[in-house]
Amino acid sequence: MAKYLVSGSYLKDGVKGLVKDGGSGRQASVTKMIEGMGGKVEAFYYAFGETDVFVIVDVPDGATAAALSMAVNASGAVRTTLTPLLTVEEVDAACKKTVSYTVPGA
Repeated sequence: MAKYLVSGSYLKDGVKGLVKDGGSGRQASVTKMIEGMGGKVEAFYYAFGETDVFVIVDVPDGATAAALSMAVNASGAVRTTLTPLLTVEEVDAACKKTVSYTVPGA
């Protein structure tokens, strides 16, 4: 499973839907969507400011995450961004890999 931080900002129609459904209604809808794609919602938080909602999800793979993001963004009600989350062990493994890189113009 791949873990992502989903950050969302409600647009005009999205705010109307949030007010209509309430926070728990939107959480239930998002959870149903994620579980329907074989994933799991780990955490769901609302905020105020530039970003309205933060959700941590586990989904089967990057293609599933992309499909979910495209579907939500295509609605025009919410603008989301996905941030892949790495475990400490994944970062440790990355630190041990040798990368052959040439600086542009070198």
